[in-house]
Amino acid sequence: MTDLAGHPPSYARVSLAIMTSGREANLLGNIHGGEVVKLADSTAGAVAQRHSAGPAVTAALDEMAFLAPIHVGDIVRTFGQVNWAGRSSMEIGVRVEAQPWNDPAAEPLHVASAYFVFVAIDVDGRPREVPPLLPSTPEEERRMREAEIRRSHRLAKKQEIESGRDARAQGER
Repeated sequence: MTDLAGHPPSYARVSLAIMTSGREANLLGNIHGGEVVKLADSTAGAVAQRHSAGPAVTAALDEMAFLAPIHVGDIVRTFGQVNWAGRSSMEIGVRVEAQPWNDPAAEPLHVASAYFVFVAIDVDGRPREVPPLLPSTPEEERRMREAEIRRSHRLAKKQEIESGRDARAQGER
């Protein structure tokens, strides 16, 4: 049984790091965006499973912004944390930074950000409850508020699409 007492965002925070190679490069010699998405999703998955104390699956990639290229040989670090938690779903924010492998004095560069929605599942693959999120700093409160805005936009978009499909189906009869 999951402990539903609640956790602060710091409870499940995760950071992962890799050194990129030519194997991940695209035709321009930069790291392929799909590789960045995969690393960010892995980070978000670890955060979701830690917060929910069990299996959680990716339900949506709400947004992925690429801000700068990542070069072959860069050290890439991801930082993820829960921004919002509902009954069975969570929004996980992931920040991606890159730094040249051969220049330890170089400041890490913010190269991408993503927002993932995960759903905690039970052994039968059905949604299960997750602990509430207990933000304790102004930054955590801001992240939760912004996640609630993204959630309301996702739900409104879904409703608008379904409404349009229903109206079209009615017209085809």
